[in-house]
Amino acid sequence: MSVDEATDTAVRVVRLGNHIGARIEGVRLGGSLDTDTVATIRAALHRHKVIFFRGQDHLTEDGQYEFAQLLGTPTTPHPTLASAGVKSLAIDSQHGRSNVWHTDVTFVDRVPKTSILRAVSLPSYGGSTTWASTVAAYDSLPQPLRVLAESLRARHTNRYDYAAEADDRPDAGTRSYRTEFESRYFETEHPVVHVHPETGERALLLGCFVKEIVGLSTAESRALFRLFQDRVTRLEHTTRWDWAPGDVAIWDNHATQHYAIDDYDGAEHRRLTRITLAGAVPVGVDGRPSTVISGDAAAYSRPQSLPRAA
Repeated sequence: MSVDEATDTAVRVVRLGNHIGARIEGVRLGGSLDTDTVATIRAALHRHKVIFFRGQDHLTEDGQYEFAQLLGTPTTPHPTLASAGVKSLAIDSQHGRSNVWHTDVTFVDRVPKTSILRAVSLPSYGGSTTWASTVAAYDSLPQPLRVLAESLRARHTNRYDYAAEADDRPDAGTRSYRTEFESRYFETEHPVVHVHPETGERALLLGCFVKEIVGLSTAESRALFRLFQDRVTRLEHTTRWDWAPGDVAIWDNHATQHYAIDDYDGAEHRRLTRITLAGAVPVGVDGRPSTVISGDAAAYSRPQSLPRAA
């Protein structure tokens, strides 16, 4: 680990890996942060893709929301989970476990730009989260595979085969949560490689919400998805965070995927609260934006006008 940046206000950015991850010290999160500190946080996020803060025990849901507003415009908690609440979405093990690689909410047209996650209740062991840089994944591709990936588009949907991996025999709470999750159907066609709207970097846009790669057979689609998805999750492109009470993680949702590690038993409870910030519609290297296939997410994050599929 190395200190990446130190400021006169004693804010330190401690780098955790070559491609992804940094810990920020000397910051008390909340809605009253000064503009210089917010700028430091934003710059660290763009550079390191996911950043972590220890010792934020003072933070409440309201404080988390007020801090989020300094970084952007919060979305509603979720496009389909109406019971989620008003300000944040509970990431709760009683609703199932997100032990699949994903970028948040890619089944809508305007993919959130940032996610802010606060630890509320943690198991006595396990329950870490791993993030992967989709920018590093793209950068590591050989040139012929970059050209191929840039030419592809994939359809993402909220009706994905999550239950098969999460739990072969889900309990009533998990089944109810999944039913609500799928209560409205969303499907969006995204470029497999998009241009980051703020940094200009190119990143792979995949994860577990992908239904198919457009124009290919099922077998071809699965093979190419696995080829590029495996590049994302190479260990060299990842960082792992062991949660402690009072921790907050913030990640660039346009440049990462993440995976909640399911290594604690059913008697243990894990609950965190997530706030997402409205982001831009993904645009491919060819300048084509994502296309809505089904569903209107205007109430979620007020997306810009997009073409609809014929």
